Amino acid sequence: MKKYEIMYIIKPDLESDVIKAQIERLTNIFGNYGSTVLEHKEMGLKDLAYEIEHYKKGYYVWQLVEASTDAIFEFNRVIRITEDVIRFIVVKEGE
Repeated sequence: MKKYEIMYIIKPDLESDVIKAQIERLTNIFGNYGSTVLEHKEMGLKDLAYEIEHYKKGYYVWQLVEASTDAIFEFNRVIRITEDVIRFIVVKEGE
C-alpha cells in the first residue's frame, strides 16, 4: 500500500448535510477496500483561483490516505461521476 494525497472541491451551493454525506461517501470507499485515511482536513468554503462551472467558491477537502491501487482506482471512478465535485486531484506521496 502506498500513501496518496487527495484534494477535491465540492460545489458551494449545497446544504451542509449534503456536503457531509458526500465526504462520508467518498471516504468510505477506502474503508471498503481495506485502506486507511491517515489525515482528513475540511478546509471549508474558499475562493477559487479561477471560475469553474460558474462557481467562484468551493468547499475544499484534503485527505492523506494509505491505499491500494484498487481503492484509488475505485475512488477515481466514483469521484468522476459525482456531479457535486467540481475538481479533484490524487497524487502519490513523494511525487
